[in-house]
Amino acid sequence: MTMKRTILAGLMAATSLTAANAADLRMSWWGGDSRHLATQEALKYCGDKLGHTVSPEFTGWTGHQEKITTQLAGGTEADIMQINWPWLPLFTPTGEGFADLNDFSDIIDLSQWTDAELATSTVNGHLQGLPLSITGRVPFFNQTTFEKAGLDLPKTWDDMDKAGITFKEKLGEDYFPYEASSPTQSGLDIRLLITAYLTQKTGKTMIEPDTLEFNYSKEELVDGLNLYKKFVEDGVVIPWPKVAAGGNLVLNENPEWANGHIAGTYAWDSTYFKIGDVLEEGQVLTASTIPLAEGATNDGVYRKPSMLFSISKNSDNQDAAAEVVNCLLNDEGAIDILGTTRGIPASKKALEQLEAGDQIAPEQMKAHQIILAATGPTISPYFEHPQISQAIGDPLEEFAYDQIDAETAADDILYNVEDVLDRIRN
Repeated sequence: MTMKRTILAGLMAATSLTAANAADLRMSWWGGDSRHLATQEALKYCGDKLGHTVSPEFTGWTGHQEKITTQLAGGTEADIMQINWPWLPLFTPTGEGFADLNDFSDIIDLSQWTDAELATSTVNGHLQGLPLSITGRVPFFNQTTFEKAGLDLPKTWDDMDKAGITFKEKLGEDYFPYEASSPTQSGLDIRLLITAYLTQKTGKTMIEPDTLEFNYSKEELVDGLNLYKKFVEDGVVIPWPKVAAGGNLVLNENPEWANGHIAGTYAWDSTYFKIGDVLEEGQVLTASTIPLAEGATNDGVYRKPSMLFSISKNSDNQDAAAEVVNCLLNDEGAIDILGTTRGIPASKKALEQLEAGDQIAPEQMKAHQIILAATGPTISPYFEHPQISQAIGDPLEEFAYDQIDAETAADDILYNVEDVLDRIRN
């Protein structure tokens, strides 16, 4: 913190009138060293400004969910918690696991988030956390390889299919325009490909957030499965068995990605540098819009909060905790301190401030803007629920290995997912 900011913080703390009396608070989060250091500095800044003391409790990622689970079970959680978005079904399935942040709209400037962003962390009408950053899957293409094949970047799934054929004809059998066959996480990449396509065609997300209904019919699932099968047959993506036989390499460790033989992927917008920095010299990576299905009603974007700030329902100082949360996310000084340590901020004020200060790389911002501009229905955190992943992933794997046909796979997915959702609803 600069001397100027330190003096300013002291003056503001001396004159600040807050909605809550001075309070001793706790805040927990996970992360790496840069996040730990910045968050502690921001808590000191906000605490001095507001007249509160905030004790930090931070760990790495490993074991943090288990820690929070134990604390919530015993009512010993911190006043302010950093929560992973897919944990909402685990910690607040009815919307009563955390304090409802709508109750603090006179303290927290909720106007800095869109209604759609707030909807992603709202359960049964209760705002269970504030999105810290919005992330989503965006296509990244190796522009160099596409130019070598004489092709523009694909705008539709039909373009993608034709690219698979052209790649084989002009570049060779070992060139693929897309990477969506990773068997990790129960075939997550394939599920995301199929759900993007089906969301575009039907206008429906896979799992309805409010009712937990599975929205796709057997016929729709068969259509999505056949798209993946056609992509395998036409050389768009590497078949699942071949990827598994190759050791299930993550993309940034795969030499075929680094040398441009795999020329596209559907990845989180925040991974630009992770997957781009490994490309060989001369290879150019660029973010692109999501390819569209014929008759698409929306972009089918998979967009979600990367993490949330939530307030304990057991906190004795909820107003004070709300003041600190608002300061961390919407105060100019705290925004400057935290920067992008939790991704590109979702708060409009924070985003505008960091953009004006050139604190976000243009390449990363391009990918992020594509995600923000893309359309699609609100998704449910249950999409990433381990039991849902397995319920879809097991039949999908059998289908990918040609052990069952698309109709059987669709039947099995419907049965498995409905069984999981019935148990969750009841």
